[in-house]
Order: sequence, then structure tokens, then C-alpha cells
Amino acid sequence: MNAKQAGFTLIELVMVIVILGVLSAVALPKFVDIKSDAQQASIDGVAGALNSAASVNYAARKANATKGVEIKTCGDVKNALTGGIPATMEITVPGTVVAADATVTTCEVRLIATPAIKQSFTAIGIL
Repeated sequence: MNAKQAGFTLIELVMVIVILGVLSAVALPKFVDIKSDAQQASIDGVAGALNSAASVNYAARKANATKGVEIKTCGDVKNALTGGIPATMEITVPGTVVAADATVTTCEVRLIATPAIKQSFTAIGIL
């Protein structure tokens, strides 16, 4: 009685393990660096919100002087954003003062713990 054997040989099993090892070694660094990608996405979102808040605030204050907030510096823009910015972030002020009405200045928001993670936004001065 000669029964036909079914299954994998040892060489086939070893090759599958080697291929899985190579794939995991290539993919692992991408998953390790996901934290900095998430932090950058967070900063990008806040910068976009600050851009929008500055624009909406400018339009509202132009239409009615009792609406919105004064924006004299880059730091004042966070007051135009409902809820402000997260405590883990800060606004840096490259030009310090936005100054006069309708003056557009580029400012920066960054992570306090990781200053290299930052994004710029636009502040529009309004008194």
C-alpha cells in the first residue's frame, strides 16, 4: 500500500518564514514613525483652523465692529478660534506684530515638546 503523502516540505516552510521576515523588516520602520506623522497632521489641522479663524474674524469685525476680536499680534489669532489652541502647542511670532488693519502676516504654530514640528498660518490684523 503506497499512500500519497500531502503537506509542505521543510524547505517550503523555511522559505515562507524567510519571506515573512523580509516583509516585516521592510514594513516595520513605516509603522514606527507613525507618531511624527500624526503630530504633523495635528499641527497642519490647527494651522488650517487658525487661517480660517483669522479670515472669518476679519470679515465679521469689518461688517460689525462689535463682533470678533482685535488681532494685533500672531498670538491674538488663537482668541478668534473657538476654544483656542491645544495646550501642547504654541504660536511663535516671527514678525511679532501684525499691526495695522488688513495687514497680513505669516505666523507659526508648533508643538511645545517637539519644536521641529510646526506649520505656518496667516494672521490678518484688525482693530
